[in-house]
Amino acid sequence: MNILFIGDIVGKPGRDALEQNIGKLKKQYQADLTIVNGENAAHGKGLTKKIYHQILDWGADIVTLGNHTWDKKEIFDFIDEATQLVRPANYPAGTPGTGLQFVKVKNKQVAVINLMGRTFMNPIDDPFQVIDDLIDEAKKKTNHIFVDFHAEATSEKQAMGWYLNGRVSAVVGTHTHIQTSDERILPDGTAYITDVGMTGPYNSILGVEKEAVIRRFKTSLPVKFDVPETENTVLSGVYVSIDDQSGIAKKVKRILINEDHLSFD
Repeated sequence: MNILFIGDIVGKPGRDALEQNIGKLKKQYQADLTIVNGENAAHGKGLTKKIYHQILDWGADIVTLGNHTWDKKEIFDFIDEATQLVRPANYPAGTPGTGLQFVKVKNKQVAVINLMGRTFMNPIDDPFQVIDDLIDEAKKKTNHIFVDFHAEATSEKQAMGWYLNGRVSAVVGTHTHIQTSDERILPDGTAYITDVGMTGPYNSILGVEKEAVIRRFKTSLPVKFDVPETENTVLSGVYVSIDDQSGIAKKVKRILINEDHLSFD
C-alpha cells in the first residue's frame, strides 16, 4: 500500500502548487491513499468549506489540520459533517470534529490520526495519553495507522515517533514548514520524519512575506503577515510504502519540488 502525504498548504500559492502537482505525484508513486495537511490553505490561516472540497476534488482522500484549525470560523458550520477531515485529536472532549478517520484502501481500512504537540504551542490535552486510546480504537479495524503530528519542537516529535515505534505505520511531523532530512524506518517498522515541510511560496519565510518577518525580528513590533502572491512555489511531501497485511513500513522517501529541485525523481 502506497501513501502520499503533502505538507502544510499555505495560501493560494500552496493551493496552486498542489493542484498542478498532485496528479503527477499520485501517478509517480502509485498512491493508494493521498493525505494533505490543509490547516494554512485559506490565506495562510485556517480552512474554508470551498477550499476543503477543492483539495478533495484535486485528488486528496483525507485533509488533516493543526493549530490554525479554527481560524476560519465557518469551519464550525461543516466540520462535523466533513467525513474526510481530521483535526487534532487532543483537543478537549466535546470539541467539534474528530481526530480519527477511517478510509477504505485496497479493501482494507486505514486509520488517519491527527495530533498536536504542546511544547511552544497552545495548551491542550496530552497527545501521548490521547494516542493510546486512539490506537486501541483503530486496532479494532486495522493495523494500518498513519499519524500526522503537528508540533513545534523537534524533540517532542522524535519522542512521539519512538513512543509509537512498531505501533503505527507512520508518524510524520508538520507545522514548522521546514522539511527535515531525517526520514527513516524505525527499528520496529514505523516510518518517521520530523517535519514534512510546506507547500506554498518558495521565496518566503514559512510561507509569508519575508519583509514583514524581518521587520518583526528587527523591531519586536506587531506586523501583519501576508502570503505573497507568486508563481514561485515549493511542494513538500513524503511517500510511505507499507505492507498490505502487517501495516509495517517498507519504504519512506522525501519529496521536494521547487526551482532548485525540479525533478520528480
